[in-house]
Amino acid sequence: MQLTVIKADGTREEYLHTKIMACLVNAFGCVDEGYISAASELAETVTFYLYNQRDDDSIYSGEIFSIILAVLSSTGYGFAAENLSTHNQRRNLLRTRIEITKINTESDSFESFGQTDCWNKSKIVLDLQIEQKLDVTTARMIASMVEEKVINSGIRNFTTDFIKFLVISQTQAIISAQQQLKLSAKAEKNIFENNMATDGHLRQSQKGLCPVGV
Repeated sequence: MQLTVIKADGTREEYLHTKIMACLVNAFGCVDEGYISAASELAETVTFYLYNQRDDDSIYSGEIFSIILAVLSSTGYGFAAENLSTHNQRRNLLRTRIEITKINTESDSFESFGQTDCWNKSKIVLDLQIEQKLDVTTARMIASMVEEKVINSGIRNFTTDFIKFLVISQTQAIISAQQQLKLSAKAEKNIFENNMATDGHLRQSQKGLCPVGV
């Protein structure tokens, strides 16, 4: 069974154990071997519970968040639960304060923001899926990267043109990185196959020579 997560905006995505792990590591607030080990164990606990103690194959993201807080609090990591809760409240507050203003008259996918509208990460995800034909995981990654830049900038009003610029630049960066990974994987595969072929050739009996032993 593949667990589906229902986001706050109603969209759905596959449950990812790595997201729970990352969330817990961030909650501890420092990269310490002991905390990373604890985060790994707690993430396993959360994932096991979600897959084995529930009957539904879908769950709201808010419920997962509550479960993570409960697990942290009940295992002696109350400070991490408080860190995570404070961080979440701060991000939600900052999101509500960001305004998007449309100043261009060209027809583009950001027209629906209107004259002034609130920040909407989900719209970026949808646009990337429709216009760039990206899968939802990649689209969400790009949208999250854009949101991180917007929130950390300290600016509260952005134009649709600037948001579009950020989306395009982050999309190009992600696509370029994915292509590089594919090329690296292909190169490693070719090297491995060439080494295997060479090894097989050397292990064959050569005329006038002693066979190569294993």
